[in-house]
Amino acid sequence: MTYHLPAGKALGGPYAVDVTPEKAGWGHAGLRVLELPPGGAHTFDTGDSEWIVLPLSGACTVAAADGLGHDTFGLAGRPDVFSGVSDFAYVPRDARVTVVSAGGGRFALTGARCTRRLPARYGPAASVPVELRGTGSCSRQVNNFGAAGVFDCDRLIAVEVLTPGGNWSSFPPHKHDEHRPGEESVLEEIYYFEFAAHDGTPGLGYQRVSPSGPGRETDVLAEVRDGDVVLIPDGWHGPSMAVPGHHMYYLNVMAGPDPERAWLICDHPDHAWIRDTWPAQPVDPRLPLCTAPGRSA
Repeated sequence: MTYHLPAGKALGGPYAVDVTPEKAGWGHAGLRVLELPPGGAHTFDTGDSEWIVLPLSGACTVAAADGLGHDTFGLAGRPDVFSGVSDFAYVPRDARVTVVSAGGGRFALTGARCTRRLPARYGPAASVPVELRGTGSCSRQVNNFGAAGVFDCDRLIAVEVLTPGGNWSSFPPHKHDEHRPGEESVLEEIYYFEFAAHDGTPGLGYQRVSPSGPGRETDVLAEVRDGDVVLIPDGWHGPSMAVPGHHMYYLNVMAGPDPERAWLICDHPDHAWIRDTWPAQPVDPRLPLCTAPGRSA
């Protein structure tokens, strides 16, 4: 199985990225990245999955219809992932969805197979909790737009992480590949990367995934660039390293079979001590890299 998919290697139909559970070799999590020209439109059926439509760049209108009704949401979006927190739209399973963009843009469709059919909803950017996690060189920003306990979904968990250039995130390495009630949940995970360029030079970073035990032997050390995807069915994941001078963005999509929708993780025992050093250090003063409309930095 190939776990690192460089940009262009996960193409599928109209999507620049098309990761389905079947392609990933697992049961729940999926990600599509849709690129639309000015005036472009795309229609898809949600099937057995729930989806969040999240603008990466540009604005759009999202319309969802089924036999019970029709909902339309206008998403203001943002110029790019480093310039602001975006609003989003949740669309349920068993619906037909159309995304239209007058100015064009790039839109993430984060999905998960599910059983419950929840109502279509709009998520305003101003309601997205922005968390500053870690301190010192482990400082990063987490936009918890689709986190468990923040926005109601059946199976889907999705967040954005922004890491200043030179910092490490997804650290200490952690895992969520065993069902241990109250301690650890089973979640498949997708990382989708973008980087801030400097004077026209593209950015890059590195992603590590290491085996966590017998039968959980995913092993990845990847140089990642704009549009790359890393699949994590199991294992210790982290660090995610941003090279100096280039801020790193990744979109995390998670889903799994556990009855409780929860992000419960276990830190790597060799590196868990790093959390004890955080209170003695300041948060990187570059953070937050961006905020939601109506919120100050």
